[in-house]
Amino acid sequence: MKRLAAAFAAALLICAGGATAIPSPVPNQAVIDGDTMPRKLSEFGLFQPGTTELAGGVAPYELHTPLFSDYADKARGIWMPGGMQAETGEDGRIAFPVGTVLIKSFSWAGHNGGKPVETRLLIHRKDGWTALPYVWDPDGRDATLAIGGRRVPVSFTEPDGTKQSISYAVPNKNQCKECHAEGGAIVPIGPKARNLVFAPKWQPFQAKRFVAPANRIAPLPRWNDPKSGSVAERARAYLDVNCAHCHNPKGSASNSGLFLRWTDDPEGVNYGIDKRPTAAGRGSGGMEFAIKPGDPDHSFLIYRLESLDPGIAMPELGRGAVHKEGAALLRQWISDMPEGKKN
Repeated sequence: MKRLAAAFAAALLICAGGATAIPSPVPNQAVIDGDTMPRKLSEFGLFQPGTTELAGGVAPYELHTPLFSDYADKARGIWMPGGMQAETGEDGRIAFPVGTVLIKSFSWAGHNGGKPVETRLLIHRKDGWTALPYVWDPDGRDATLAIGGRRVPVSFTEPDGTKQSISYAVPNKNQCKECHAEGGAIVPIGPKARNLVFAPKWQPFQAKRFVAPANRIAPLPRWNDPKSGSVAERARAYLDVNCAHCHNPKGSASNSGLFLRWTDDPEGVNYGIDKRPTAAGRGSGGMEFAIKPGDPDHSFLIYRLESLDPGIAMPELGRGAVHKEGAALLRQWISDMPEGKKN
């Protein structure tokens, strides 16, 4: 009888429009802070039970210029333990407190009804950041740890109307480290002060939980919005987000001598302009320079961005399709460079 009465009371609450009064579940901090790798994504409590909706207190956010990943739609979220704040340095890097989780889910409008295919977690534990990839079950009610990575067939339509079917690569745990490594440690890539965007509803959360630096940090241009910056500025923003996590002095591609950060690398040889390949090989396509001013067809940076050959394509991980629109922006940038430009 007690169970029946409870069920009846709950039904009355819903019928009366009082369902919103039921507290939204919050993440399980004990699991987040622990040293385990839960088999099911639901164990973290980061999503509403049985759904792909973020749990209460998990703040959705966007990026001015996101990393390209096979035309995937990405839903992002940040969870920080109650009362904790993130410190923003003068360079715009954000020091998230221990217990933070950065969440990124990948989906395609034309695939499986738009349900997520994968969710990646970047968890800040006491011994550093750890990356865990989860593949969603077909019904979208939970996801399973894919520590060894996974290949998932995905079909979608590109912006120009081209139909695509690819074998989407869910990275294994070590591949996550390859992109997120800096000086041997895993670090976040996308959420920097210059690239982070909160919807108006969540701006009070941003103001309360993020300690801003004394200097104002200008937002990164949106790569595909001409109103946000010049062709050169938007091209550099694109390279910073898509390439600089490896192509920096502490990244996994440091030995290339090609550094593509937004503000720290001048437009000279180290930025690729009139830069010869570090080692001869297929990656250069027989071309002399990473960027040959005025000549994108003879710039091997473009050659690699437009290739799907595993021994040539850049970035090496995270794509099974060519980002035609991004490559077009970089082509325009290089075409606009006066020949003989050195810096």
